[in-house]
Amino acid sequence: MARHATASKHLSRALLRAGLTVSVAGTALGIGGAATASAAPVPVPQASDNLPAAGAGVLRAVEEVSAGGIGPLKQLKLNPLAGTGSDPLDNALGTQIADFKPVSTAPVTAPLTEGAALGDLPLVGEATGVLPG
Repeated sequence: MARHATASKHLSRALLRAGLTVSVAGTALGIGGAATASAAPVPVPQASDNLPAAGAGVLRAVEEVSAGGIGPLKQLKLNPLAGTGSDPLDNALGTQIADFKPVSTAPVTAPLTEGAALGDLPLVGEATGVLPG
């Protein structure tokens, strides 16, 4: 049973790596294609009415190309050793003084020790909503 779970984890990790490789390659091709297209001699119109539309088109292209490369990174597991016996980040510390409520670092380190992704972290996860993908 454990062997099957380990094999499926390795397969999903391999598929994620392959997807990241393909998306980074697509990003590079998209940016390279945009650079090649911009290097070709194009007659420049005299009126600048089309500049805002061209800028919006370039911005949209960069967003679409980068979404494929950055999107999977937000779901990548930050601590690959989470849930194993050798997890160095699974080291909560707690104390209690007299009758006061006990204080512990476990709530702070819990997202990392449970294998959270970048988008799952308390403060950083909200900031990743700005990133494309």
